Amino acid sequence: MTSVSSGSLSVSSATPEEWALVRSWAAEEGWNPGLSDVPAFFAQDPAGFFLGRVDGEPVSAISVVTYDDSYAFLGFYLVRPAFRGLGHGLATWRAALAHAGGRAVGLDGVPAQQDNYRRSGFATAYRTARYVGEVPAPDRPAAGVVAAGQVDRAALAAYDGACHHADRPRFLDAWLTTPGHRALARVVDGRLTGYGVVRPAEDEARVGPLFADTPADAAALLDGLAAEAREFGAARIAVDMPEANPAAAALAGERGLEPTFETARMYTGPVRPVARERVFGVTTLELG
Repeated sequence: MTSVSSGSLSVSSATPEEWALVRSWAAEEGWNPGLSDVPAFFAQDPAGFFLGRVDGEPVSAISVVTYDDSYAFLGFYLVRPAFRGLGHGLATWRAALAHAGGRAVGLDGVPAQQDNYRRSGFATAYRTARYVGEVPAPDRPAAGVVAAGQVDRAALAAYDGACHHADRPRFLDAWLTTPGHRALARVVDGRLTGYGVVRPAEDEARVGPLFADTPADAAALLDGLAAEAREFGAARIAVDMPEANPAAAALAGERGLEPTFETARMYTGPVRPVARERVFGVTTLELG
């Protein structure tokens, strides 16, 4: 899609350079976006990012990123405060959602918007809470935790695919190698038992994903990621944990992390099942 107009609003595809502005809007809303996320986001679906403009001025944004023929994810639904209540958000939503075609669409919705999403055909699957805090440094690194670059990329992609509703090799390649991102994996007896990524953000360092076979694997990875964050100057971390895996909240409590706000994961239709017991932290609230 190139452009759609609604009254004085024009909706068109956005470039990565333009999306840096949207990332700043997200920071103003307290979403704590990663500092270097944009290139990895665009690597998955360069056509999935949209801006609404009034007289050439960007006033609204949304992303609808496609993963395969069955699944897409909606995020970055934002309207500048001075332009709210004028219908620009809904017009941007409708124009961008056409990019999903017949795919099932997922999103992570804040409580204030969930009724609106339900009216648009989204149903709640579960809640996700953001946990924030400083993870104490372990006495020594956990056994088997290595840099993700030491693990076969195909094995990592297969593990990721079991924890996400669609395979996403383009995104994963970028996410693991974006400057500033630190990626760790755990290998036990020669078998991959989890992986995670931490990256600098506006406030606390953001952890995501955190996928692991067991709570012990997740704890080993979380400790390692917190140590990586301290290396780039972040004492505190933030991780978005789904209530669909109760062991995630238990791990957060053990590490002294506190819940700050919640969202609801919502879908417009059936999606590919995932190994929910492995999902201790979602990748991002923006791209699922």
